[in-house]
Amino acid sequence: MADLKLTDVKKSFGNVAVLHGIDLDIKHGEFVVLVGASGCGKSTLLRLIAGLDEITSGSMEIGGEEVNGIAPAKRGIAMVFQSYALYPHMSVFKNMAFGLKVTGSDKASIQKKVEQAAKTLGIDHLLKRLPRELSGGQRQRVAIGRAIVRDPKVFLFDEPLSNLDAALRVQTRVEIGKLHKELGATIVYVTHDQVEAMTLGDKIVVMNAGRIEQCGTPLQLYQHPQTLFVAGFIGSPKMNFIEGIVKHISEDCLVLTLSDGTITKAYVDSSGCNLDDVVTFGIRPEHLTEDSSADVSLLATVTLVEQLGEASYLYLTLADGTEMVMRTSGESTTIIGEQVEVGFNPESGHVFDADGGALTRLRAGNTKSVAELAQIKAQLSN
Repeated sequence: MADLKLTDVKKSFGNVAVLHGIDLDIKHGEFVVLVGASGCGKSTLLRLIAGLDEITSGSMEIGGEEVNGIAPAKRGIAMVFQSYALYPHMSVFKNMAFGLKVTGSDKASIQKKVEQAAKTLGIDHLLKRLPRELSGGQRQRVAIGRAIVRDPKVFLFDEPLSNLDAALRVQTRVEIGKLHKELGATIVYVTHDQVEAMTLGDKIVVMNAGRIEQCGTPLQLYQHPQTLFVAGFIGSPKMNFIEGIVKHISEDCLVLTLSDGTITKAYVDSSGCNLDDVVTFGIRPEHLTEDSSADVSLLATVTLVEQLGEASYLYLTLADGTEMVMRTSGESTTIIGEQVEVGFNPESGHVFDADGGALTRLRAGNTKSVAELAQIKAQLSN
């Protein structure tokens, strides 16, 4: 079994602490994606797993065996780098076979493994070519094939698609996803691309400043972010944030006055909240609508329109200067400078406290949200 377990793993370079106690369990066959802003420590963590850098403290196990201090070649891992790192004077076959040859595998075994991996990746017709005769996508597949033939316990990918153009990136991403399903391999994959993370990962680990902010399935992170950072990082365009003040507290919700004066309910666990607490209200672009009859509506000015064909993104500014993005129909005729009423259902909202922690979201149930909100608005106005 190729389980991977990290317990309180820390890494420092001299006096500079880079990783501050990473705890992570990866089960056999899982596709785990590490994401985060540049400098968050995701590539450093991958290098520690590979054995290219030594951990400062903590424990790391692969398949139940502690690998602290064990050489990279003996860990049973294979790594695919951002750069293809192919030998330019060797054919595709020889590049893929090199690692097996170094470990003393016999010729028949090498031939079989290389041909099988090449067929899986659709590059069996390229085995006699040199790297300079290949496209970027083909070179990346050779690099992946070189890892596959070693039959490792764990595959490590360090931003493998970042050097490809948009079309090749999509194609190769699909191939990696299919490959994972076919091999049933344990994969740890580093990327800054959210689409890669959301489409490939069984589990996503969001890192921030050397710590894990949240770990979970793509939908868990998207629908239930635990921190303001995760809410703003997962999703493209990111979640809209508006400052608010708690004006009413009931068992299943809060009533907030937003920075532009709008009053909205938020169905969250209100325990621990106090009147006049400053919070952040979050709403995703796709949960906004050009519908003035919605439960809650904001008055905004359109500052930019991005038309993508299947959808349009309207960049908006509220009266207090808060900037927002709304996803709407690709057939939208809204123009720059136009004032629009932006509506949303309060059930779609998120609330974060002053420390950036998310308040647990609740369902509205059978609450008559529109009537209740109108009543509370009237009370607040008096």
